[in-house]
Amino acid sequence: MIRRLLIANRGEIAVRIIRACKELGIETVVVYSTADKESLAVQLADQAVCIGPAPAKDSYLNMGLIVQTACSTGCDAVHPGYGFLSENAKFARLVQECDMTFVGPNPKLIQMMGDKTQARKLMKEAGVPVVEGCEDALKSVENAKNMAESIGYPVIIKARLGGGGRGMRIVYKAEDLENAYTEARQEAKVCFENDEVYMERYVENPKHIEVQILGDHYGHVVHLFERDCSFQRKNQKIIEEAPCTALTRDNREKLLSQAVNAARSIGYDSAGTMEFLMDKQGNFYFMEMNTRIQVEHPVTEAITGVDLIKWQIKIASGQHLTLKQEDIQCHGHAMECRINAEDVAHDFAPSPGPVTFMHVPGGHGVRVDTAVYNGSIISPYYDSMIMKLIVSAGNRLECIKKMRASLEETIVSGVKTNIEFNYLTLYQKEFIEGSHDIGYAPILLKRLKENGQFI
Repeated sequence: MIRRLLIANRGEIAVRIIRACKELGIETVVVYSTADKESLAVQLADQAVCIGPAPAKDSYLNMGLIVQTACSTGCDAVHPGYGFLSENAKFARLVQECDMTFVGPNPKLIQMMGDKTQARKLMKEAGVPVVEGCEDALKSVENAKNMAESIGYPVIIKARLGGGGRGMRIVYKAEDLENAYTEARQEAKVCFENDEVYMERYVENPKHIEVQILGDHYGHVVHLFERDCSFQRKNQKIIEEAPCTALTRDNREKLLSQAVNAARSIGYDSAGTMEFLMDKQGNFYFMEMNTRIQVEHPVTEAITGVDLIKWQIKIASGQHLTLKQEDIQCHGHAMECRINAEDVAHDFAPSPGPVTFMHVPGGHGVRVDTAVYNGSIISPYYDSMIMKLIVSAGNRLECIKKMRASLEETIVSGVKTNIEFNYLTLYQKEFIEGSHDIGYAPILLKRLKENGQFI
């Protein structure tokens, strides 16, 4: 088992990893920027080391300094969390070259699945449906125009090494293609230091469904059911839930089976997520694989009782995954609301500043993952998440009612938040019925504004 682990991250995921390590008897070292010197993770870890100023490029993205800190503090492992360097194959290799354990998959898997065009090819070979599109990066605007004519509009341009909704542009007509192509490349360059993009047919208003996977170093792979992440805005998830009530029994079995087979075919050896789009006819298509733990992992933990972070660490330590597929059961329903410091009335603009008062809900089936406390500063340099509010109940309607009650109890003063927007969503007919798709949140926001909300 790992003895001392460095957490190359911040915020609630750093706190979540520290808590898992305490239960496993593992010492923790957390790195932090000057903006996070008073953070909860810094206070909870066994040791904390400042690695630079607030900008992420000078701290949380400084690979050399992070690895040097891990070595100098006697760590034998590094956990990247999510975001930042979590899907950076170069960082994973650097950790391993320094004789430390990287808590994540083999670097070659990160690289393979991080290259979206290569991932498409691998999934095709594994028999997983993929959306019609190009097999290689687009070479020019003319190449893009020809491909779009071949596929048929609408199309979506995506960053080849992208993720998280960055470097993506939807194109509905030919005259908009050139600008979209240029913008996607520019954003991809800024976000991923690579401006290559590719193209797929755009699946309009699908459900966004993902399958949680665990695999070990010995070829054993299991799924932990699926999550519905369809309530999102600009490709950023807001409310996630598990399981997905829009799936038929046959479709669920097919989806889960193909996700497991695909993960097994590439020798996947950590926690990971296969992401799919499901169209109005119930057809699903592979979108991408996230080779890391995800923000919404608590909803899976709530319905299965499996601690994903602890298993991620155990697998990285070389332990066998002792979970058998038949032992993993789905119990009830779970839902997560991301509570962010943002101004809904002004296009969800970040609302940084001090949290002057915060009260979180409690009770049976209520979980709050946060690193924020009274007096915390929501920094303008990082993601604006304040907390993740997770509730679980016997069925989806009970879960929605419990989330409403929990949001009513949640108080955050000092910054603007999206609490009210989440709360009002839970009363909408489409959401209650589960008929919403990835295009629903903007429509709902427009409706709420027309009714006098968020002006």
